[in-house]
Amino acid sequence: MKKKIVVAITGASGAIYADLLLKKLNQLSAQIQEVAVVMSDNAKDVWQFELDNEDYGKHNYKFYAKNDFMAPFASGSAKFDTMVIVPCSMGTLGRIAGGISDDLISRAADVILKERRKLILVARDTPLNLIHIRNMTTVTEAGGIICPAIPSYYSKPQTIEELAMTVVNRVIDLMGLESESYEWKGI
Repeated sequence: MKKKIVVAITGASGAIYADLLLKKLNQLSAQIQEVAVVMSDNAKDVWQFELDNEDYGKHNYKFYAKNDFMAPFASGSAKFDTMVIVPCSMGTLGRIAGGISDDLISRAADVILKERRKLILVARDTPLNLIHIRNMTTVTEAGGIICPAIPSYYSKPQTIEELAMTVVNRVIDLMGLESESYEWKGI
């Protein structure tokens, strides 16, 4: 069955993860029915600052405004089965953990959790304080997956993009999509 996916992009540092994920989802389009994207205002600023472009609008997906509560994925009846927040700011994590649906990102996350579907938060901050850790615990206990943006080095990445792809490939795996990527085989 093809997946219906929401990709939310917040203002945490790590726009490269969102960019690479959107590109990778395009490559895996045969497994996907629909990808919907929502970005916070800060996400657009961070994207421009970190990637020196505004190419987020060039991805071939439907983008929704941050306060568009009429977006299909703001309701469980639309049956989006996976939501990835990449990168996920600690503020967004806190609102989700607190059940505060004050924008489309937090509302969609609330819907995904209440419908017992897959929510993946690519947390991007360090160090973590106790509030962050408790919020991660709360979201995990509610059924979400915390996938910190911590790259791996087993594949011996040579570029920043290859390094960031180690996180993106892990997210793709968590989403249940089939993709060719490095697999650890031991030493």
